[in-house]
Amino acid sequence: MSDQLSIQRNPVVSRRQWLANATLIGGAALASPRLLRAASPNDRMRVAFIGVGGRGGANLATIEATKAIDVVALCDVQQNALDSAASRFPNAAAHRDFRRLFDRQGNDIDAVVVSTTEHTHAFATMPALQLGKHVYCEKPLAYNIDETRRITEAAAKAGVVTQMGTQIHASPNYHRVVEKIQSGMIGDVTEAHVWVSRAWGLQSEADAKKHGDRLYVAERPTEAMTPPANLDWDLWLGPAPERPYNDVYFPGPNWYRWWDFANGTMSDLGSHWNDLPYWALKLDAPKTVESFGIEPHAEIAPASMTTVYQYGARENMPPVQLSWYQGTHKPQRWTDGEIPQWSSGVLFVGTRGMLLSDYGKHVLLPEENFVDVQPPAQFIPESPGHHAEWVLACRGEATTASPFSYAGPLTEANHLGNVAYRAGEKLHWDAKAMRAVGCPQADPFIKRTPRSGWSLG
Repeated sequence: MSDQLSIQRNPVVSRRQWLANATLIGGAALASPRLLRAASPNDRMRVAFIGVGGRGGANLATIEATKAIDVVALCDVQQNALDSAASRFPNAAAHRDFRRLFDRQGNDIDAVVVSTTEHTHAFATMPALQLGKHVYCEKPLAYNIDETRRITEAAAKAGVVTQMGTQIHASPNYHRVVEKIQSGMIGDVTEAHVWVSRAWGLQSEADAKKHGDRLYVAERPTEAMTPPANLDWDLWLGPAPERPYNDVYFPGPNWYRWWDFANGTMSDLGSHWNDLPYWALKLDAPKTVESFGIEPHAEIAPASMTTVYQYGARENMPPVQLSWYQGTHKPQRWTDGEIPQWSSGVLFVGTRGMLLSDYGKHVLLPEENFVDVQPPAQFIPESPGHHAEWVLACRGEATTASPFSYAGPLTEANHLGNVAYRAGEKLHWDAKAMRAVGCPQADPFIKRTPRSGWSLG
């Protein structure tokens, strides 16, 4: 192994054990002919980073710190972010438009890291997959269900290594929770509840009018502002419907609330919090989805909302109801004080007890019933780190735990919560046909036509 590779591996998990166990958590296909261009572990991967400010800057720093890559291209629509990254990597080509990056450098890149805003994820990821590049993409995987399905299918066709940026997926806490649930420690799980305290978005029309913060503006502004000098506003808009620049959209997280650019709390935090029950309960496509909240707004996602999913039986697991709550909405057990009132959490309800978890800890309930109960033997290998998994997998030495084959269906399910909310109907979901049966008003929220000049091919 190259002495340049600084990724820390679990010393008790061999490569053979890693590969065998990773199949349990949706690992990528290691037999792909497009694994890193040479099998030698001394080879360094040539990586392009699309989006290098904020979250993108953190991804750049973490992946470069593995000492297993060369940064060969940088791209950002903000010139100041691009200049800052270029000063650290002067040998990397610098681009404003990721479409030109692929035009000019397609043969000089082995892998791509996508850290753009949500509405451009698919458009930066698709050309990379079509050129046979490994891809790490921030969450959510794509802006809507149609884009997500197309990216998932393109990744399977490309046979490359993929990872969505659900960093908590690699945590020991999530691993131990999944092991306990799948081992039957609390019995058959028939309901699960996920709640997050974040309340960004529209509270109500009345609240929006009273609120002095422009982030809660209730209507699309008609006045045009001059974009910041360092921002290419047209490129930032990308495939989204055209409009004049206004500071209610940019900088982040302003754009996060507007339907044309993102999908609010559900698609963002749902990627992290719904990930745990999705993994532990072996979920796929729900049978029905229903959402509740204030009257849907045409422009802005809600601050508070509840979504109820019904899933059928899977393998050795019974049907289960998964409920999501954001903002002021909470599970009844939380409101009644039956469980610890954590600000955000995941509650599994089984026939022999409950398990409550957040990102970093979990507890079995009632605690007195589990004092002498031994946890199952660990069967999920410790991760070297979410980013490191991807680098190792690209080198042919591991698998990723959140590949697009897993992250795609998770993202679709999260988007369905918003589709049900915006359509105002209980959805009966036909996953294969990608449509809500008998609910044509859901169609515009499942798929949209991108702005002229932008295409997924």
